[in-house]
Amino acid sequence: MPRIHYQQQLAELKDKLLAMAALAQQTLDCAMDGYLKADPVLLHHVQENEAAINAAERSLDEMAYELMAMEQPMAVDLRFLLAVVKINGDLERIGDQSVNIAERGAELLKMPAADLPVNMQEMGDLTQRMIRFALQSLLEGDPNMAKSVLTMDDDVDRMNRDIHRSLIAMIQKHPEWTGQALSTIIISRNLERVADHATNIAEDVIFWVRGADVRHQLSVATD
Repeated sequence: MPRIHYQQQLAELKDKLLAMAALAQQTLDCAMDGYLKADPVLLHHVQENEAAINAAERSLDEMAYELMAMEQPMAVDLRFLLAVVKINGDLERIGDQSVNIAERGAELLKMPAADLPVNMQEMGDLTQRMIRFALQSLLEGDPNMAKSVLTMDDDVDRMNRDIHRSLIAMIQKHPEWTGQALSTIIISRNLERVADHATNIAEDVIFWVRGADVRHQLSVATD
């Protein structure tokens, strides 16, 4: 009976983590939609989600650490609990980056519209796809799907560099658009950091399922 209760607690912890993941993903989607559509209502809604994400992070950490202390889990269960704590932190930071995007989006609403030579929609779409795949790999315990997230990160890094170069060059030609360009550079950097957190989540899924630490490897270990 105690073992059955323990497995129920692990299942409950995973459900709570997935609920927090859904909230973090929704917050990022809302931030990007608000920024791209210049919608102040959506941008404000991002701020409202921050408190809920922070509260969920504290609750998850407490539950995970309590299970580690009380049950002294071994092997895959211990890896799962360690992964939960790390993924929990990355989800909270995705929320923070989403708030940063919303704040910059709100600042842009105060400035004249500028025709910037960048495709923020494309970068946002790829970053959001990384989050979806990372969370799907967590839901299904699928290390192969998690591995696909790792391959996307280089593309996001490249987009961030290209956007930075393009906007710095534009500022030199159109200094009157400096404010708009700098805010967009910061949003690009926020998205790049979100992609890093998605990568961290994918790596932790691989660690949980396979017991392989791929953080400093060029390729993922196979079964």
